Amino acid sequence: MHDLSTLTWPVWRRIIFRFTTIYLGLYVSFFQWMGGLPVISTFTELYGEVEKYLVEWCNRTLFHVKDVLVPMGGSGDTSYGYAQLCFFALVSVVGTLVWSLFDRRKNYEKAYYWLMVLLRYYIAMVSFTYGIIKIFGYQMSFPSLSQLATPLGDFLPMRLSWLFIGYSEPYQFFSGAAEVVVGLLLLYRRTATLGAFLAVCVFLNVAVLNLSYDIPVKLFSIHMFVFSNILLLTDAGRLLNFFVLNRPAAPSPAYVLPQKWIRIGRIIGKIAFVMAFAVLPFYEMFQSSRSVKSVSAANKPITTGVFEVISFEGEGRMTEDSLRWKDMVFESFMGGSIQTADTLFRQRYHRRYFAYALDSLRRHISFKKSSNDSLPVFTMQFSMPDTNRIFLKGKIRNDSLRVVLKRRKGHFQLAERQFHWLSEDNR
Repeated sequence: MHDLSTLTWPVWRRIIFRFTTIYLGLYVSFFQWMGGLPVISTFTELYGEVEKYLVEWCNRTLFHVKDVLVPMGGSGDTSYGYAQLCFFALVSVVGTLVWSLFDRRKNYEKAYYWLMVLLRYYIAMVSFTYGIIKIFGYQMSFPSLSQLATPLGDFLPMRLSWLFIGYSEPYQFFSGAAEVVVGLLLLYRRTATLGAFLAVCVFLNVAVLNLSYDIPVKLFSIHMFVFSNILLLTDAGRLLNFFVLNRPAAPSPAYVLPQKWIRIGRIIGKIAFVMAFAVLPFYEMFQSSRSVKSVSAANKPITTGVFEVISFEGEGRMTEDSLRWKDMVFESFMGGSIQTADTLFRQRYHRRYFAYALDSLRRHISFKKSSNDSLPVFTMQFSMPDTNRIFLKGKIRNDSLRVVLKRRKGHFQLAERQFHWLSEDNR
């Protein structure tokens, strides 16, 4: 980097830099990248507990987002996520005021350079993480039989968008490849500007998708879009000269590391980063994709398909219309769903989902809420005279049931994955 130690930044720029530095430090938590290491993991756990306590205390006394905060899990837009956002903003404002009172430096050229380097690698890490998952089709999966059997109007917008992307492996691969390219471009200073520009485009698309389909990753995707713009603004002057003012664009400044051991450490650090967040995840996804197969017929006597319930006989409440089974789906994996209002299983879009385990010798099938459950909800005897009929017999809610299932004729056109270069009519 050129010697700009005598350059004086305007007050507004110094204030923005201080606020941005504090906020990025809180949101990104750069040290948590190494949370898997033994010593650092203890520190990150302690940091997380302290942060959680402060966020909840500030919420009770200042923010009042919600009386009881719901922690972030599958959704990033929980009440805790919004309270955390308010907490980060508050700390950044207070920290900026204190910093401005005691710091009289004229500029932060060197600190700004390294902050952008860290931000560049953070965006690259996120891009690799989500991009590699999409390349192998693991973020959005192809619609299952249960989802194909669910009326379109029963889905929520997020699930509809998930099925839309998951239906097309090429489209999901393209989306993931774009994110991986962002990560690769951001690894090198000479291509970082192009990577930042592509990151703005990619994360703008993600943010708009999340906002349009009510996908609960709005806060994170908007942050990634803003961070990408901050990174791109580093070269705002050069881009303006080249694309608008028709002037020569000077090379982007580079900070020359003074000592050889530091330069070697930088190379080792970059290699470790690429291995940890690109090479190893890619290899793991590749190995996983090779091992994922449908359960073989020898281990799965229950055939895959959608079955109509043609007989549902019992002596108690289970035969009431609200609890009665309408149809039953057995997936290619050890799971399925039932169209019923019974609360024994997990409810998703007016269907009840289950996992099951088979005892082929005793001809028993154990139904569970989740594949991780050790105890079944109930167990039934089963028999299959042929591939089109299944007989089930057992006790549910102390009611002896006899169920006859018959494979539904026909198929789902959506499952055919049709493609036509020539289409004479709208489909």
